[in-house]
Amino acid sequence: MSADVPARVVLRDVGPRDGLQNEPPVPTAAKVELIEALGGTGLTEIEAVSYVHPRAIPQMADAAEVWATVAPRPEVRYSALVPNLVGARRALEAGFTDIEVVVSASRTHNLRNINRTPEESLAAIAEVIDLAHADGARCQVIVATAFGCPYEGEIPEDQVVGYAVRAVRAGADSICFGDTTGMGSPPRVRRLVGGFRDREPDHELALHLHDTRGTGMANLVAGLELGVERFDASVGGLGGCPYAPGASGNIATEEAVYLLHELGVETGVDLDHLLEVAATAERLVGRELPSRLLKAGPRTRLSPL
Repeated sequence: MSADVPARVVLRDVGPRDGLQNEPPVPTAAKVELIEALGGTGLTEIEAVSYVHPRAIPQMADAAEVWATVAPRPEVRYSALVPNLVGARRALEAGFTDIEVVVSASRTHNLRNINRTPEESLAAIAEVIDLAHADGARCQVIVATAFGCPYEGEIPEDQVVGYAVRAVRAGADSICFGDTTGMGSPPRVRRLVGGFRDREPDHELALHLHDTRGTGMANLVAGLELGVERFDASVGGLGGCPYAPGASGNIATEEAVYLLHELGVETGVDLDHLLEVAATAERLVGRELPSRLLKAGPRTRLSPL
């Protein structure tokens, strides 16, 4: 590891939103249970809900009820994903002080996802950012399909970086490059992060990584070596993208914590407690989750003779 690797990183668990939106609808009480359980693990950021139209993502139709029921912890920053001004107003009125909005670097994916071109989305995103700031809230812009598109294939890095820089100019508090389809690789992470850092060396940057093709943790290390301090992950490896064929599998939060701790990077997360929550997530969705650490446990877990 290079000397400039961050001593500490922030992991945001996106399981309650990005994870559960890809499962058959689970009860509201189960969503609340998962959010509250994650809040007790030492995680400081959790993506809780999404204020999207129920016709688009029926799994998130109870977002308002979920958030009204959760007992938030003061030490945790909870965020909501919003698709537009209407969703942003709902999230802000519900009390969220952190919201996220998405633009896809792929024109085809953006049209299939929200029926707009990326340029149209960026214009609308500027209004969402202004609304959030007027309410005293932060707004992160997620550039989806940043590492490739299942419809268009490779997306030029300068195109992805260009969209991110436009979002920064519009006032985005943070940029997140999303590996929506699990097409990322360490060289592409280095090129994309490096290209953005050349344009915006000091702006807050996060990576949203998938393990669809088994490169998720290698991509995390590549980002870490470039000084990235913020990563998205999903408890148990829940997640994917309903608008991207074959895009299953966010990196598992517990596996990210395990690797980071092995590298000497602090997360503030209690791994044993997090593994208990991953088992809870598996029970709540009623299927085996892809997390390998959930099955094997950390290397320090010994078996009796």
